[in-house]
Amino acid sequence: MHAESTFVLLFSVATAVAIAARYLKLPYTVALVIAGLVLGSAHAFDPPNLTKEFLFAVILPGLIFEAAFHLDVRKFWKERVAITSMAIPGLVIAVLLTAFILVPSANALEFVTDFTLTDGLIFGSLIVATDPIAVVGLFKTLGAPKRLAVLVEGESLLNDGTGVVLFTIVLGVAKGGEFTFSAAALEFVRVAGGGLLVGALVGFAASQVIRRIDDAMIELTVTMIAAYGSFVLAERFHTSGVMATVVSGMFCGNYAARVGMTPTTRIAVETFWEYLAFALNSIVFLLIGFEVKLSSLLATWKPIVIAFIAVILARAFVVYGVSLMLRPTKGRIPWSWATVATWSGLRGALSMVLVLGIDADFHHRELLVNLTFGVVILSILLQGMTMGPLLKWLKVAGVVSEIEQRYQTEHGRLLSVNAGLVEIEQMRKERAFPAAVLDSIEEGYKERLQNAESALRALHLNTTELREQQDRIVKRRLLAAERAAITHAAHTGNINGDVATHLLTIVDTEIDLLGQDAQIDQPPPSKPEPPKEDAPEKSAE
Repeated sequence: MHAESTFVLLFSVATAVAIAARYLKLPYTVALVIAGLVLGSAHAFDPPNLTKEFLFAVILPGLIFEAAFHLDVRKFWKERVAITSMAIPGLVIAVLLTAFILVPSANALEFVTDFTLTDGLIFGSLIVATDPIAVVGLFKTLGAPKRLAVLVEGESLLNDGTGVVLFTIVLGVAKGGEFTFSAAALEFVRVAGGGLLVGALVGFAASQVIRRIDDAMIELTVTMIAAYGSFVLAERFHTSGVMATVVSGMFCGNYAARVGMTPTTRIAVETFWEYLAFALNSIVFLLIGFEVKLSSLLATWKPIVIAFIAVILARAFVVYGVSLMLRPTKGRIPWSWATVATWSGLRGALSMVLVLGIDADFHHRELLVNLTFGVVILSILLQGMTMGPLLKWLKVAGVVSEIEQRYQTEHGRLLSVNAGLVEIEQMRKERAFPAAVLDSIEEGYKERLQNAESALRALHLNTTELREQQDRIVKRRLLAAERAAITHAAHTGNINGDVATHLLTIVDTEIDLLGQDAQIDQPPPSKPEPPKEDAPEKSAE
């Protein structure tokens, strides 16, 4: 079968799976893997192989850039301690724990002989990076807190790069290279830091180009160059292409989109990247199913189960450890969130590609391949399928009620119509179009605005629960504004630190009374020193 026919078939299958997943209310990526397993077992057709070159040249840069482009850097920066703790030192600890759990188990149960600590470290380093694509969509659908989504997505973006660097270092040592902690640390800093620098330079350059032009197609092309160019350039200099693409995507999505793109251009760029992410995810998760050989996995099911347990235990240790460390601080993570973060750490295509890149004559390569493929499949199917019930059971998120759905629909209409009116006013100031044309269109927008406002008013009058919910949101936002004003007054010297602390304690007490979400967003200060002015954004969520 020709390559073009194969890709048409893959996209046709992906479309059918997307429709079925929507109807059955399954996570889309989980459904893709199941479809790939079924079609692969039936030998329906020969898909392209999921190689390292294919993933690094086509799939990975696009997926990473899209996620980074849509990640709010301000929210990411607020959670930097938790994210970097889990994604860098936490990842190293997870690799060590996975190896220390797996190796004694392997030798004790005698399912393999001479499985050394080096083999365990190789497996730990290639399986440790998370790929939460299957659950992020559920977060949005079920209304999980935005901060939780930022923690999970932000960690995933960083730990991809960290995992690749760790795997390269460990595999080099396994092949006979010398190992010292100082040399490994320097190599990590060189590879990861070099990738960050390349990404920053490419992202900044792309942003400057976007600022100076006003053509949606050209600006879209520049983001494509930034995504794939940063990855290729970083790899050419033997640094982390993943890290480079993350930083480049953040630059383009936060700086360039804000200062250089018109609303129309931004919509076009975001729509393109959302579709590309959908297409790339469709291909890669379908190919994961095709790559798996069920007969081989079933023959080694015992070590796969043990490896899966080791991976989960290591991640739980890291996530709960970081949660405990942050408990006394502003960035504390509730235990229910820690449970979700642990279980949402699915493994994906990156792990499979890394293990396939190991030399064919490497000791225990076949076992490592089976362990990796087995853990990835178990992770996607078991964790992906149970994520929704876990979110509801922990009361972290729930299905949006019919009233809430109607409110969000009308509120969305109100926001979109208002944005149109703002744009009309801008065009009027620029004298871009005749006033008569704008006046005629504006009348239609004003009528839509009145209809949306009337619908929202009716919902508020007839639904006590909705009115109370909105009341809490407004109060939380007002209290956040009070908190910001007190903090600003303390920083500028208008009131002293003791007075500021007293006033902040009063405000925080009122915030606590509004419920658990407000407590999470605005914890009371742990020191008499006033905290930084960052409350309004969090509470507004």
